Amino acid sequence: MRVGFVGLGKMGRPMTLRLLAAGHEVTVHSRSRGPVEALVQCGARAAWSPREVAEASEVVLAALPTEAAVRAVFLGPDGLVAAARPGQILVDHSTVSPATSREIAEAARSRGASFLDAPVSGGPGGAEAGTLTVMVGGEREAFQRALPVFQAFGTNIHLVGPSGLGTVVKLVNQLLVGIHTAASAEAVVFGVKLGADPQALLEIIGTSFGGSTMLSRNLPRMIRRDFSPATPSVLILKDLGIITDVAREQNVRLLLGSLAQQLFVEARGLGLDELDMSALVQPLERLAGVTVGQSESSPPSG
Repeated sequence: MRVGFVGLGKMGRPMTLRLLAAGHEVTVHSRSRGPVEALVQCGARAAWSPREVAEASEVVLAALPTEAAVRAVFLGPDGLVAAARPGQILVDHSTVSPATSREIAEAARSRGASFLDAPVSGGPGGAEAGTLTVMVGGEREAFQRALPVFQAFGTNIHLVGPSGLGTVVKLVNQLLVGIHTAASAEAVVFGVKLGADPQALLEIIGTSFGGSTMLSRNLPRMIRRDFSPATPSVLILKDLGIITDVAREQNVRLLLGSLAQQLFVEARGLGLDELDMSALVQPLERLAGVTVGQSESSPPSG
């Protein structure tokens, strides 16, 4: 199938490589030419604009870091919707507000095209392994046509309802990611301060009721002191901002979400926002005077 991909960052690049490996003809575009040129070496075709990607493709995917970027790529004068044609499928894998997803869906519909909001979860590692979870909102017919594309990089793929609901499910996921990241950091620092071995916490709590995917994902990084940005803290903070705005519009109280958001804000104030979300432990380590992964007498990380 002729597939287009716009946005070749931490998620877009490995997803594109999976598409190429599955035998799809892939046309790519990104603001930075380096990732485009690297993928051309892997068999992709380069494009100079979202419009050019749309003109070359049956299904066009995008994975972008901000809502502003999504709106520009899809709704801009040289964007995907402006070049859309009847029968074409446009897909957004980004995390945005439900209102934005529905606006793009309506704009695509006016051109005779279909739109699927299809955020993903699983991080760059899941994209590389082809094991992403894909949560899709839109029409079933478009979903079925796009399914072979999604199967190149995902194994847990669900149509969850009409336009916007894929985004809603992703926001629920991100709310839990933020809360569980904050909770696991707090709990681990508490345990280490009281003398617990962090490796023992990982092995025991990881199989207990208190365990979570975020504990299992983040604690090994805390122990190794590996805060390289697989999922930067700034992206989770961005998502929590979207969630807070949507909750306010819908009169939904987010007490735990607000507390998690404040901890991410604090991490940003300490210059940690470009580090991995597991670095959220560092402000708590400073307050407690311990460092996870080192002895209790070790100085906290700086």
